[in-house]
Amino acid sequence: MTPHTFHDLSALRRAVRRICAAHRLPSRTGGRLVLSVAQAAGPVLRAGGPVRLEAAEESAPGGTTLLAVTLRAGAASAPLSTADLPLPGRATADGVTWHLPLGEPQDPPPAAPAPLPAMRTGEPSQGRPREAATAEVYEAEIAALEGDLGAALSRVDTLTTELHALKDELAETNSGVLALYVQLEERDEQLRRAHGQILRELEDALRPSPITVSGLEFAVHYEPADTDAPTGGDFYDWLHLPDGTVHITIVDALGHGVRSTRSALNVTHAVRTLALEGHPLESIVARTHDILVPFDPEIMATVLLARIHPETGRLRLANGSHPPALLLRADGTSDYLETRGRGIGFPLPGSESVLEETLHEGDLLVLYTDGLTESRRDPIEGEARLVKSARAHAERPVDEIPGAVAEDMHTVILHSDDTLALAVRRPPRDAPGAKARADG
Repeated sequence: MTPHTFHDLSALRRAVRRICAAHRLPSRTGGRLVLSVAQAAGPVLRAGGPVRLEAAEESAPGGTTLLAVTLRAGAASAPLSTADLPLPGRATADGVTWHLPLGEPQDPPPAAPAPLPAMRTGEPSQGRPREAATAEVYEAEIAALEGDLGAALSRVDTLTTELHALKDELAETNSGVLALYVQLEERDEQLRRAHGQILRELEDALRPSPITVSGLEFAVHYEPADTDAPTGGDFYDWLHLPDGTVHITIVDALGHGVRSTRSALNVTHAVRTLALEGHPLESIVARTHDILVPFDPEIMATVLLARIHPETGRLRLANGSHPPALLLRADGTSDYLETRGRGIGFPLPGSESVLEETLHEGDLLVLYTDGLTESRRDPIEGEARLVKSARAHAERPVDEIPGAVAEDMHTVILHSDDTLALAVRRPPRDAPGAKARADG
């Protein structure tokens, strides 16, 4: 903008408004600029002196563009008033300059301008022309409007300051909440780890330790349906009987969680007691029912009992409604060892007979609960997959077999249940480590 000289405050205001409109300044910024220019130039113009106004765009560091608006007083004029301007500027020797950033969010297009307030004409003062009196009244009206606008802008400044303070307070509060949330997450993780450690220790305490028997290898894998429970209703027990045979009990108590755990523990303890007392294998399921049901009428559990002679490999099985054991022979053939019977808490409980088989060197016996084969709700399909998986892992170290089989069987789980897989292998006498085990 070419510098212009002004002797009239109204013309100066209009020029500043044109600059604001031409550069599309936000209305709040434009209003402050008009007020500031009028306030700075007012004393000079009222004293009869001129002022000069110019505007130009300038580049600033960072690629931003500034609008520089400069107001100067004439050489013989009184100095400009730069104190307490609504829009502070940079004072110079002969004027003041405002630097305003361009490219800020714009106001919506303005509505049609409202007409200026009607000027009160009144009677002119004695000895003064009517035009001068009218101009004076007009200036008074404008001054009043500018005063109202200044008050409004001051209120806006106050509200803006309060808003920033509230935002800072909210940010501080959010930061505190976030820190508390992180702290709670850390505490929760610590509690989860401690809880998991307690559950693992409880599970280890409830389940029998591995036994070492010359001529036989044992391994077991257990996985509860509820990872938050210490154990479920699937239990096992193994012990060396006085006659030299190894007794194995597999129990699947109805339900999940602590109640089923209690039922399974009661069954395994009762079976262990009867086995150590020398009761015949074929009678133990029924006698366990008779012992427990009077104390727990709602108990229901399936049971599979196995007796293995380490030297001869003689295998005897009794069953109470439990899935059959899988025998995988060293020659590659396999059989499910079926024997009929009904479980504890069932009508007519007991094993109808005892199945006898021989576990030859290199044979693998897999005992399990239905959670292993019925994860896809089809026990027939599950039994076929179990044979395939057992064959695939039969040559691995026995400690790895139950877990590897369970992983194969649970690639898809449509029915979540406690899972137990127990492997017994009679290794060949010439297998690595077999002699050491026999000597031990």
